[in-house]
Amino acid sequence: MILDSNKVIVPASQQEIFEFLKDASNLYHILPQDSISDFKSTKDDCSFKVQGGVIISLIHDGEEGIEKIFMKSGDRSPFPFRLTIETTEQNDGTEGYIHFDGEVNMFLKMMVEKPLGNLFNYMTKKLKEHFTK
Repeated sequence: MILDSNKVIVPASQQEIFEFLKDASNLYHILPQDSISDFKSTKDDCSFKVQGGVIISLIHDGEEGIEKIFMKSGDRSPFPFRLTIETTEQNDGTEGYIHFDGEVNMFLKMMVEKPLGNLFNYMTKKLKEHFTK
């Protein structure tokens, strides 16, 4: 299953966004606080519980310049997936979005597609708010 969040323009340089997002601990600031619990992190990975008790774990999996940050699912995630956070320098800031590629069967897809899409759109919106001064 492939999902892309909405694209947003963040009022910060690509380098600033890269430095912020490559530290997995900072993901806490762009997650919906009312929908997660038990957030634990290091610089290279994080895990948290979402509503319904499902644990999501993310592991930093490299980068491509400062344009792309790759994260993959950890052992505790309910299915394998890969997240790519992509950014492009613009005149008025940096355009960014989240690309999700998950190994999800058709039944699970019906259950998770909308909540995941909403989550990724929320995260990009919060990233923009984080850098808005």
